[in-house]
Amino acid sequence: MAELSFKTLSFKQEGNKIRVNFLKIFYFYLDNKLLAKIGDFKIKGNSIIFEKTPEKRAERKFNSLLAEGFKELKNTISGKKTIYVHKNSGIPLIGSNSFGIVDRNTSIVDIRPITSCNFNCIYCSVDSGFSSKNQVDFVVEREYLVEEFKKIADFKNCDLEVHLGTQGEPLLYAEIVELVKDISSFEKVKTISMDTNATLLNEELVDKLAEAGLTRLNISLNAMNNEIAGKMAGCNCDIETIKKIALYASKKMQVAIAPVFLPGFNEDEMENLIEFAKKLRGNRKDYFIGIQNFLNYRFGRNPCKQLSWEEFYEKMKVLEKKTNTKLIIGPEDFNIQETKKLPKPFKKGEIIKAEIIYPGRLKNEMLAVASNRTISVPNCFKKGIVKIRITRTKHNIFMGRLV
Repeated sequence: MAELSFKTLSFKQEGNKIRVNFLKIFYFYLDNKLLAKIGDFKIKGNSIIFEKTPEKRAERKFNSLLAEGFKELKNTISGKKTIYVHKNSGIPLIGSNSFGIVDRNTSIVDIRPITSCNFNCIYCSVDSGFSSKNQVDFVVEREYLVEEFKKIADFKNCDLEVHLGTQGEPLLYAEIVELVKDISSFEKVKTISMDTNATLLNEELVDKLAEAGLTRLNISLNAMNNEIAGKMAGCNCDIETIKKIALYASKKMQVAIAPVFLPGFNEDEMENLIEFAKKLRGNRKDYFIGIQNFLNYRFGRNPCKQLSWEEFYEKMKVLEKKTNTKLIIGPEDFNIQETKKLPKPFKKGEIIKAEIIYPGRLKNEMLAVASNRTISVPNCFKKGIVKIRITRTKHNIFMGRLV
């Protein structure tokens, strides 16, 4: 008998197929007939049992089916095809702005394990959520993220903050607590922060995150009024529940409120947000609210025209005076330090050979790989080895075009 058990997979019979659930919000199907070729089987939660098949044969054959199944992985929230980025996927974790690791040559390193969101914000800069027009989602293997982050941590010469800021909601990542725990084990990591809309938080999860090593939550709360907050979120928004969990979390870690100032929507909510944020500060005198200027993005959702930075700062100065609260925040408030630059294998304008292997997030975008970097190639309909002219290299985020 072979009983194959998995931590990140669960199985459910649906008609003549087995639904394989992966990391809670992803899934694919396996046909019963293909499984029956391995041997008589039954499923039990996170296990599949082949009663008359030798273990090694069952493991080999079933893993082959899984590999094919993962090619059809989908996201239950967005309905999008999803690409699982793991150690053997051939996809480097440096180079893309959508997933993996982003290092901007400072003491803050972004880790992005997932692209998915349970909100549908009308101002989303990356068009995430259930009405997203992006062509695919990504989810990254936790062990792969930690392994690659270690290389960057070893390269840096200072204390680090790791920021879990995804193109979506990081709490949708099923192994978020384990990821925080893994990251906090690195001696150089002094701060771990996370952006969240807080709707998936409960007291138990807050406790687990705090115990794992999370030090700061940045909560994307845009209004204290349910109707306004819901309109901006593109879905129902229970402000009272968010307030309660934010207050609870503030006893376990730093909690900051991070609203987006959206002209025509929530200007009149800023004072109420500031007053609520003060309740989360406790005895701290440092940053506890960071109001963000809404910016128009080409591929984002743009419900209004952005304010110029001059206009935005003028409004912040008025609010600062009225509420006696610091609102204009700079790198010094986060103790951000410049660090030595991670080497770039390409120069802007350089023509290189790369292999195009997967679709990217945006329509008609493909991902290419060369020199252990991922390169986004817009308006691309090819696969295989191609020539690319590099058009962007800033912060080791690479873009190119076919030549």
